[in-house]
Amino acid sequence: MGQRDTAHFGKSSPSTRLVRRSVQLLIGLFLFGVGLAFVVRATLGAAPWDVLTLGISSRVSLTFGTISVIVSFVVLLIWIPLRQKPGVGTIANALLVGPSADIGLFLIPETETLWVRVAFMLGGITLVGFATGLYIGSRFGPGPRDGLMTGLHRVTGRPIWVVRTLIEATVLVLGWLLGGTVGVGTVAFVLLIGPICQYFMRIFYVTLPSDAVVEDVAPIPPDLERDMFHVENPAT
Repeated sequence: MGQRDTAHFGKSSPSTRLVRRSVQLLIGLFLFGVGLAFVVRATLGAAPWDVLTLGISSRVSLTFGTISVIVSFVVLLIWIPLRQKPGVGTIANALLVGPSADIGLFLIPETETLWVRVAFMLGGITLVGFATGLYIGSRFGPGPRDGLMTGLHRVTGRPIWVVRTLIEATVLVLGWLLGGTVGVGTVAFVLLIGPICQYFMRIFYVTLPSDAVVEDVAPIPPDLERDMFHVENPAT
């Protein structure tokens, strides 16, 4: 029918809504990090930003998660000249995804068995998409990397896909030069993550009273729905 499935709160109190959204945000960020850990453990190629993280980790004595947090805050510094304003979800993303990935890497064993590695890769990508739907759907703000994309899009006037491609190509090449893992998993992540994120965002996207949207009266126009739910990347 052209309408999206969203999380509604009905007549619940503002405090109840805030708790619900906060829990959704925190669970989403934790699962996001664990999903990244599965993809890394597969050793079949990581997402572009994680290729950069892996490349840096091969050069310095810091954990994957620690480097992820540092990179997130470096990206946030670039927000300043772009006049992007971080939300609670932005800061939470920068602080929590890295440690969650480290927990995942600690718990998930390394393996040489190919079918297990493929399962790790596909399961990790799916989990990242699921987690992205949770944390972005909570409406607390985008992650540092997505904010960089939207900020450059706004400042340069270039299409989102052009800005996204240039950013990810840059970090991918830099990460590869530093020794990060590029492979079939990288391609799979790039091709699959958008549709998976979009599917779960339709489920977990929170409609707030301030939206003043009456979906029972008329469906959302297709172009507006596409803008709201088109996901170039998880999250990050």
